[in-house]
Amino acid sequence: MDSQPYQLASRDADLRTVSFDYAVEPTLLLDPDADQIVDANPAACALLGYDRVLLRQTRISALHPGQVPALIVFTQAVLDKGAWWTTTLTPRHATGETLRLEYAGSAVPQGERALLLLTMSDLDARRRRGVDGAAEDHMRSGLAAWQRVERVFQDIERENQLILRAAGEGIYGVNAEGKTTFVNPAAERMLGWSAEELVGKAIHPIMHHSHADGSHYPDHDCPIYAAFRDGAVHNVDNEVFWRKDGSKVWVEYTSTPIRDRSMVIGAVIVFRDVSARRAADEKLHAALAEVDRLRERLELENAYLQEEIRIETNPRGIIGQSQAIQQTLRQVKLVAPTTAAVMITGESGTGKELIARAIHEASARRDRPLIRVNCAAIPRELFESEFFGHVRGAFTGAVRDRIGRFELASGGTLFLDEVGEIPLELQGKLLRVLQEGNFERVGEERTRAVDVRVIAATNRNLKQEVARGKFREDLYFRLNVFPVESVPLRERREDIPLLAQHFLMSEKLRSDLRLSEGDARKLARYDWPGNVRELQNVIERAVILAQNGRLRIDLPDAPGPHVAAASPGRARADARPAVMTSAELRDLERSNIQAALLACNGKVFGPGGAAELLDLKPTTLASRMKVLGIAGARSGQAAG
Repeated sequence: MDSQPYQLASRDADLRTVSFDYAVEPTLLLDPDADQIVDANPAACALLGYDRVLLRQTRISALHPGQVPALIVFTQAVLDKGAWWTTTLTPRHATGETLRLEYAGSAVPQGERALLLLTMSDLDARRRRGVDGAAEDHMRSGLAAWQRVERVFQDIERENQLILRAAGEGIYGVNAEGKTTFVNPAAERMLGWSAEELVGKAIHPIMHHSHADGSHYPDHDCPIYAAFRDGAVHNVDNEVFWRKDGSKVWVEYTSTPIRDRSMVIGAVIVFRDVSARRAADEKLHAALAEVDRLRERLELENAYLQEEIRIETNPRGIIGQSQAIQQTLRQVKLVAPTTAAVMITGESGTGKELIARAIHEASARRDRPLIRVNCAAIPRELFESEFFGHVRGAFTGAVRDRIGRFELASGGTLFLDEVGEIPLELQGKLLRVLQEGNFERVGEERTRAVDVRVIAATNRNLKQEVARGKFREDLYFRLNVFPVESVPLRERREDIPLLAQHFLMSEKLRSDLRLSEGDARKLARYDWPGNVRELQNVIERAVILAQNGRLRIDLPDAPGPHVAAASPGRARADARPAVMTSAELRDLERSNIQAALLACNGKVFGPGGAAELLDLKPTTLASRMKVLGIAGARSGQAAG
């Protein structure tokens, strides 16, 4: 801005400029809309200690730090009345000293807006006048005191009226005792309390008595009351006021001290309801947390599916035309559309997982994953974490949160392979999830809900396990809602050539070789103690050993047709298989494992061990040996 005085739009502009510059009283010309000091006469510059050019570049609010509410009240009074007076405003001198002045303001129309002409009187200078003025002051003291008191009360009343008419934001005042002096209509609407119910009463116990969580909020900690104790402005954006109906409203507010003659006599509080904004923020945070949870779940699902792709060796479909397979397919078709739990029983290698996948893919849950848990491969101490997940720090090694298989399978199907291996102490928790559909992660108190269909599989006789007290009866009945038997390969010999040809044409082998009738008869005569898994291995080996375009079928010597005829309950190749009792099956399995151990010189694990010969996982073989009472002479050495 240039150094020329501000020119008022008038025919007498020059005269008014002279009057402004040579006025004895310190005078400022203000633009309240722009928060700007338009001009200052030399007397004002001397009083405030600023250069005239510097004052023209100063904002009104900067000259009155921390007094914006009082400025607004005074400005509105001048503009509404045309002229007004106050002693509540205390500008800051260039030296940093606070001045005690009396302001007399008058409105100056200027087109569509109005400027404000402000005359200032130094109250402290009046006290410092000499003895000559003392008599006159004494004579007029009574009248002046009465006029001042009247004007103070008029000023307070006017300020209250201006605040009460403020729109949008809630405003109320408190005195130095914490009692309410006024409440505007917006505050009444937001809080449900009327002004009559609040004025004259301590407001903190009424609507600011508790924190958002319901805990007590002592008044000595209240920033509103602190404003008239320490004289500072307090801004808060994360507290609640309590409505008359007992509900809470999230607010942000400013508590500004009110001063009279340099004394803090109370505070004015301006607040707004931010409940909608806070709710939106909470929804956004919840949505982001849900996105993070879903992303973590998707990453785990992808990792799980990649793992399944790597370990999957069985064909994706059920191959066969025998009556046993047709019966299994009919059972799959019946149970798949339901949500009933399924128990698949059968010997190892018969394709129990294929049946589980067929049920899942024919169900309404086909768009969600089938999550497989090999219960025989999980260390005993990690079962609960594997099933239900854990939070960071739940135990040694839990460096981050982990989703369990139940949560991963929510909306889909959970396949519990070798379910008989689940420790007895965990079976109760598993039963609770199946009954109630909720669980807690290890180390967390939050209850999570899941919607999971469970398909279990076992090669054990769980009824006997229940009788022995090794499996909970209530869990057995919960899982065995719809039993499906996976028939061993020796009881559906007509499917052997189909399966063998399927393996030859599989993507894994991609062989052009075909089975001869002699090969098919040779395969059909064998009893296949390892079932379909053993057949697949034999076909792979036959392709490797093939010469001159002919397969070389290499079968073990022990379970041949002659042994089958001599073994109790073993069916002949050209006759319908005989039905075996449970005890006979156990004896047959025991004999088969003992034969494998004998062939491997007692070695259970590792290359050339019985587990490799029987095509069983070492943990599965060890579990069966324990159940059947078979000791492995070199199991520990091989494992090492």
